[in-house]
Amino acid sequence: MSMGFFRLAAVALLLAVAPAMAGDFNAPDEGANNPPPKEAFSAFQRFEAQPIMMGAPWAGQKTNEAAKTMLQADLDERLKPLLSEWNARAAGDAPRTLRIEPVVRYIRYITGGKRFWGGGFAGNSAIMVSLKVTDAATGDVIAEPDFYQHANALGAAWSFGATDKTMLIRISNMVTEYVRANYPQAVGGSISIAPDISN
Repeated sequence: MSMGFFRLAAVALLLAVAPAMAGDFNAPDEGANNPPPKEAFSAFQRFEAQPIMMGAPWAGQKTNEAAKTMLQADLDERLKPLLSEWNARAAGDAPRTLRIEPVVRYIRYITGGKRFWGGGFAGNSAIMVSLKVTDAATGDVIAEPDFYQHANALGAAWSFGATDKTMLIRISNMVTEYVRANYPQAVGGSISIAPDISN
């Protein structure tokens, strides 16, 4: 049988399973905003970021776990240096610690292999990450922002899955910039921003 036959068969299979994979998730509107935290992050002198958590039904699925690993690496590259800079400052006698806990609330990640076989028919990639930002000593919740991004199916097909990966980079940038922006004053930040047209 020809390679074309197998490619068409793979596309048909992806089309059959795509609705079940998508679930009933409703994406937030582009330009939607998170409310300001209860206080500016500069009210704290120590900062810690927990590893990304991901629960059912997404945890344990090979593609989702791979995406989480990539996202963790992206976030470590961007957020950790910022927190290290703040942690290096003088803390005083009774420093307060701000704990940042990222959680994947929704993910649909299309791998490069599925892009190769299914192209745009494999559908969009999408991810929603939430932060639980708390006072580590008291457990008081300071902020619970959400962040959403997606990768357009057609753009991802033309880029052979590159935009699926840059979606994760955009999320890590959004998280880092939210933390940075809310250090001097509590201002909130975007839940969803429009990706590049190719994304």
